[in-house]
Amino acid sequence: MSSGKPVRLGILLSGRGSNFLAIAESIREGRLTGVEIAVVVSNIADAGGIAKAQQLGLPTAVFLSAGRKRAEHDAEVRACLLAHSVDLICLAGYMRLLSPEFVKAFPNRILNIHPSLLPAFPGLEAQEQAFVYGVKVAGCTVHFVDEELDHGAIVLQRAIPVLDTDDPHSLSARILAEEHKAYTEAIAMVVSGEYEIRGRRYVKPSS
Repeated sequence: MSSGKPVRLGILLSGRGSNFLAIAESIREGRLTGVEIAVVVSNIADAGGIAKAQQLGLPTAVFLSAGRKRAEHDAEVRACLLAHSVDLICLAGYMRLLSPEFVKAFPNRILNIHPSLLPAFPGLEAQEQAFVYGVKVAGCTVHFVDEELDHGAIVLQRAIPVLDTDDPHSLSARILAEEHKAYTEAIAMVVSGEYEIRGRRYVKPSS
């Protein structure tokens, strides 16, 4: 993906934007190189992540999704990302399913982070699902986005033990700490361009 110029990231979020802030901090501190945040987009006007992006001086855009048809809303978001010459899209707590047309416009160029070890516990409240199910290991997954929910090829997973002292809140907090590390690492892996997608598998060409 790298061509000598910084890879331009488009961040999509709906809430507080903690993963967005972790990415921005990694860039600022030099732990994630060769990338820049081109625009931060939200479907919620008062999303905390948008306010934080504005404080950082980053370009932002809001496209309200309530009451809108998904295809129409996604067309506006797509046009914004194209206008900002975005190379790679990172979903950071973006609480909307993307339309097939949107996904097809950015093949293998949309990343999502999910708070479970996929394919276990897709969808909402994944941490609570894992806790209630009684799993002994939980974690997070960074994956490419396709037309199905939490389904695309997996780039990276980080696992943590579920402690006997955990409750859903503490487990969620420990998973979130791993998310902040995993997203930066996965973005670097994708930006390097040193990989292939074989079927559903993200692999190094020499492996």
